[in-house]
Amino acid sequence: MSLAYQRVLLKISGEALMGERDYGLDSDTLSAIALDVAAVVSMGVQVSLVIGGGNIFRGVQAAARGMDRAQADYVGMLATVMNALSMQSALEKIGVPTRVQSAIPMASVCEPYIRRRAERHMEKGRVVIFAAGTGNPFFTTDTAAALRATEMGCDVLLKGTQVDGVYSADPRRHPDAARYDRLTYLEVLSRDLAVMDASAISLARENRLPIIVFNIHAPGAFAQVMRGQGCFTTIIEATGPGVSAG
Repeated sequence: MSLAYQRVLLKISGEALMGERDYGLDSDTLSAIALDVAAVVSMGVQVSLVIGGGNIFRGVQAAARGMDRAQADYVGMLATVMNALSMQSALEKIGVPTRVQSAIPMASVCEPYIRRRAERHMEKGRVVIFAAGTGNPFFTTDTAAALRATEMGCDVLLKGTQVDGVYSADPRRHPDAARYDRLTYLEVLSRDLAVMDASAISLARENRLPIIVFNIHAPGAFAQVMRGQGCFTTIIEATGPGVSAG
């Protein structure tokens, strides 16, 4: 089977791990996502992950309530390490070798982020989970995902969300929202579409890193996207006809 992508990075929001809960981790959701990742690894794709921490702590919201923004962001980074270790456990439980690398060194629980070591892990078929964002406050995990995908030389950055692509508005609140099959980076920025923050989109654009947005909760959707099937939105540089709405 010919695969369009050989090395990928999947960005998952912390909220995606909550399932039906209001807070924390849902073990069934964690296991389901781990199975989807395992299916893609079994296809021969080199996989890395970045997971947010919004299910445990949101730095921006804490800062809005009066907490120092830098301090709040550091707490949020630690939340992403908790999620990364939980995902590592879920993946290793089903036989997928996994390494967690943190931008904030914590040698007792995971490796420090070292680019060439991460590349070697991926070449050996191990899933690498990048934790603690960029290691710096004021940068989101979306930006961290774009940065790590670029550093790893990934063919594509995938954003697993709660819906099956990018819409003109939140389809859960606006049933008449238009869904896009393809967008350019500039269209995402100019229309202020809530895909990723502007820094992440700009970084992807500068490095011509395609972004694919799909529903992380649809069983098997990750593997389908790897085959070019299923429902998703692709964000790329403008090369042909304009945007199309699904």
